[in-house]
Amino acid sequence: MDIRFKSRKLRFYTAGVARLLIPDAYYRRRLIQWMEQLPEAEWQRLAARVDYYNRLEEAFDPGEGAVAVGDFRYERRGAYYLDAKQIVRHFAPQHRFAYRFGDVTWVPERPTLVKSRPICRATPPSNANGVLLKLNSVRHFQFVDDRLAFRDKRSGVVWRGKCFHAHRAAVLREFCDHPRMDIGQSHAKRRDQRDYRPYLSIREQLRYRYVLSLEGKDVATNLKWILASNSLCFMPPPRFETWFMEGTLEPYVHYVPLKEDCSDMEAQMAYYDAHPAEAEAIVRRANAHVAQFRDPRQELLLGLLVMHKYLALSGQLDPAASRVASPAWNNWACRPASAFRSRS
Repeated sequence: MDIRFKSRKLRFYTAGVARLLIPDAYYRRRLIQWMEQLPEAEWQRLAARVDYYNRLEEAFDPGEGAVAVGDFRYERRGAYYLDAKQIVRHFAPQHRFAYRFGDVTWVPERPTLVKSRPICRATPPSNANGVLLKLNSVRHFQFVDDRLAFRDKRSGVVWRGKCFHAHRAAVLREFCDHPRMDIGQSHAKRRDQRDYRPYLSIREQLRYRYVLSLEGKDVATNLKWILASNSLCFMPPPRFETWFMEGTLEPYVHYVPLKEDCSDMEAQMAYYDAHPAEAEAIVRRANAHVAQFRDPRQELLLGLLVMHKYLALSGQLDPAASRVASPAWNNWACRPASAFRSRS
């Protein structure tokens, strides 16, 4: 594991545990202050992302399995808990919500706070019951500042990771011996396998022009730092999405699409070696997508607005009486389904 990532995890857990020592009442007061001071222009600017994460349109019941904010306790998945706790503790202890930690590759039966969900581009969307929050952020939101220009990088494709899924294994078997591709699994217990390759840090991988991104059980962890870099992302079109809004990424705009078996990877590499300006244009647009996730205060505010909308549509916040948000925001969050459809 990269020493920088270990250090980042240590800071994440230290800060998260320290915040648990602060009374929830402080965060509830802070939420009221933030919402009362939130300019209408700002929440209108953020509204599109809030609607993307929380696609619910109708009133709903959180269900018998929902937990009250005041009863939300630590579980084994510490990173998920700390991220979720940082959001829900801003709301009243009696407010209830359903959640599911881990890799969620299906759509829950009831509206549920999740890290991931299947991508759906249909209208109305069929994945609305998966309400996205920024969970396990220490693992999935690792960005880099890449100072090596695309044209100064080594021409080749790189990938490292663990390989527990058939589609990854098939790609590795096909390309692990390719002379221009540094592709292999780096699981220490599988050193005797043909596709094993030594561990490479993110910095070492970014010496290559092209970085392969392959989904595992759900999203590809490396996608975020690839799109933040000056390397070009090669990947089959994603099937799942998280807070990173993978479903909004466009082929040949933010990344270079590959066939599911990656059989066209060599041809794509040859094309962009011959057309570096096109590659650099894709890299710039990928960087622009990443930029919207780099403001910590805005990211927290978005999470609070997603949660507020969840509680409002579940009937737990009275738009007329609640001081949790500004009157304008309360009216927006609780607008009828027809208002949602009119904006699309």
